[in-house]
Amino acid sequence: MTRSTTILVGTTKGAFLLTARDGREHWEIKGPLCDGWPINHVIGDPATGTLWAAGGGEWHGAGVWCSTDGGDSWALSKLANGQLDEWAANDPELAEMFGWEPSDAPFTGEIETLWSLHHSHGTLYAGAKPATLFASHDRGQSWQRIEGLSNHPSRDSWNPGAAGLVLHTIVSTPAAPDKLWIGISAAGVFATEDGGASWERRNRLSNADACPKHDHPAAPRDGETGHCVHNMVRAGDGDLLYQQNHHGTWRSPDGGRSWEDITAGLPSSFGFPIAVHPRDPRTLWVLPLNSDSGGRYPPEGSAAVWKSTDGGENWAARRSGLPQENCFFTVLRQAMATDSSDPAGIYFGTNTGSVFVSSDEGEHWTEVARHLPTVLSVETLQSPEAAG
Repeated sequence: MTRSTTILVGTTKGAFLLTARDGREHWEIKGPLCDGWPINHVIGDPATGTLWAAGGGEWHGAGVWCSTDGGDSWALSKLANGQLDEWAANDPELAEMFGWEPSDAPFTGEIETLWSLHHSHGTLYAGAKPATLFASHDRGQSWQRIEGLSNHPSRDSWNPGAAGLVLHTIVSTPAAPDKLWIGISAAGVFATEDGGASWERRNRLSNADACPKHDHPAAPRDGETGHCVHNMVRAGDGDLLYQQNHHGTWRSPDGGRSWEDITAGLPSSFGFPIAVHPRDPRTLWVLPLNSDSGGRYPPEGSAAVWKSTDGGENWAARRSGLPQENCFFTVLRQAMATDSSDPAGIYFGTNTGSVFVSSDEGEHWTEVARHLPTVLSVETLQSPEAAG
């Protein structure tokens, strides 16, 4: 058996699918999809091949697109209406021009867009802006708000990050259906162990005395990590988590109850994505940027993915195949992913519309797409197919 690999790319102008059927060497591009909506996140179900894409904005509203035929056709589940719906409802000519049909979007006026998706134990989750978590038990056709998070006692104190108050990361574990972690900028990490009925805020430093003093508002202080978590992944079979924060890279061995700073050895404390090896919980990758106010590009304009094979104790730059001069792209929080091949593939997309692939766990890189719209997210989907 050989495996096909599809890179699921969310962009500011729709979703794109990049598929290789020959050992991750030759990639075919399909897109733009989802009617050109801004798509913040695309995921797939390896068991069925179903694809979901979440996004929207002030004009389109907020919704989740679904495809069951490899991206050839898509159906939209609308969670909130946008400006287009308001205008078209009062202007028959505009409605006809856009092929608009009225929709009963249940959360209109409550959310602006959807930022993240996650499929676990038969439930599809969606994270929104402003920070709200939704769940669907019918594969995305209907949605319910997770009230336990919306009613969290600390909610009035949640502060928006530069992109607003967004729920951008949803993490689960195969062993426990009722256990979830989420990341909200800039409120931090929250966890539930009872299916979302109650949530615990988990931002505590493992050693507050060792934390240096910083002037930056997103830096750690008062015994907690900076609340502006950028991305988070779970590693291995247990509760080992890694987090890329607005101010550092962090590791938690206990499901987020305490966080250890593993930034030492990296060229900066700022970056967006983090990815972990599918089988080795001590191997991970980050892509540092120079700083939040200095341009948000690779330090000295030289791109590198930094790799650790010992849980973040040591880091080494991997540059082969990446631009080493005059490189000023940004890689956003959801724009790096791995696959489950051996050796594992690593993927990232840039705000300049490129997608880079490594088929040898980050040692060497190849640009497999360029001139796409701004890449907002990268995920992978792999499925077996008959040899020959």
